[in-house]
Amino acid sequence: MLDVRLIRSDIDSVRAGVARRGEDTSAVDRAAELDAEVRSLAAKRDSLRAEIRSLSNEVGSLFRDGRKDEAGSLQEQSKALGEEEKQLDERAGVLASELREVMLRIPNLPAAECPDGGGEADNVLLRTEHFDPDAYGDHQRVPHWEIGEELGLLDVARAVKLSGSMFVMYRGAGAALARALCQLAIDRNVDLYEEIRPPTLVRTDTMVATGHLPKFVDEAYHSERDDLWAIPTAEVPLTSLARDEILDSSELPKRFCAHTSCFRREAGSAGKDTRGLLRLHEFDKVELLALCEPADAPALHDEILARAEGLIADLGLSYRILDLCAGDIGASARRTFDIEVYSPGVDQWLEVSSVSWFGDYQARRANLRYRPGSGKGTEVLNTLNGSALAVPRVWAALVETNRRPDGSVAVPELLVPYMRGLESLTAPDR
Repeated sequence: MLDVRLIRSDIDSVRAGVARRGEDTSAVDRAAELDAEVRSLAAKRDSLRAEIRSLSNEVGSLFRDGRKDEAGSLQEQSKALGEEEKQLDERAGVLASELREVMLRIPNLPAAECPDGGGEADNVLLRTEHFDPDAYGDHQRVPHWEIGEELGLLDVARAVKLSGSMFVMYRGAGAALARALCQLAIDRNVDLYEEIRPPTLVRTDTMVATGHLPKFVDEAYHSERDDLWAIPTAEVPLTSLARDEILDSSELPKRFCAHTSCFRREAGSAGKDTRGLLRLHEFDKVELLALCEPADAPALHDEILARAEGLIADLGLSYRILDLCAGDIGASARRTFDIEVYSPGVDQWLEVSSVSWFGDYQARRANLRYRPGSGKGTEVLNTLNGSALAVPRVWAALVETNRRPDGSVAVPELLVPYMRGLESLTAPDR
């Protein structure tokens, strides 16, 4: 969340940042009102506490001097003040809780470098790599779900029978390809990023820490019986690994990578891109995440983007990099770069990685702090993350791009060792 002190000292900049996203700024004004009232009540409460302590000392002196009547009178006065102090404290607590709820719903402020714009159409194209729209043959203009069914790589019908719409089942070499992509992404990053296998179900405060709650409650899967949430991305548990801890600056930056299943309701999709692998309730992904001092954030943002891009490039896919505008970045982000691959069978650019810098927004929610080299006090960390590789759309683009005229699919050389030496995907009866 934002630092409430920023709202106190420069509310206009906070309003301007929220407005850049195209969002209503009334929550900022409400937070300012609540903060002022909480501080006023707290000041009155603390004043009363000081007065009560003073009376208590005076009562003790009067009793020692044998002046019981005067002491009793002051005790009654102290008791009345105590009741008033209790009411002020309770009221301040209620308003402080309301303030926190309001603050949790105020989005992060876009970075100054984040392009202005109201939505997807205003994102800035930084560059396009290895793309020639005229280079694709008719054999590559076949949707991956048709290729997958023909070659026995996908079994959507049985997945729907088992779990319902927007679930998919990989079979045979299709399952091997999904696994191979994840293992490749892990192997490419464990040189610097510690591999973690976090829990898939997490507590509410773990979801709140990244900003997925309360804003995206309708997109999340919740087990009410246990009050646990299925993670929408490994970002959620990884961000909270050091929650409520104080790290030493010598430990920073912390880098983690994780392969997990991810679960999203896609409640707002309303039938959009529901065929094949383009939008699923469950999918596998390898995530990269870093915790760092603020000064190191720009370099780590570039590092995560370079690693994600390098993997897509080495798989031989056409891709482009977008600098997302203020109206299209996630609620917790300050700046985001998207990697999109071209999928010739559906003739679409598909987002396969969002690489985001969150500033101290998530770290405040998770209470992620570090002790600077000076050793004086503590500071709030910065968080960054990005998908090293998200399986479904990369899988789809690979199968479509590498389809041959005879209907078989060439396995990228990089993946052959992970496919038990398989170099080509063919129909089971071939």
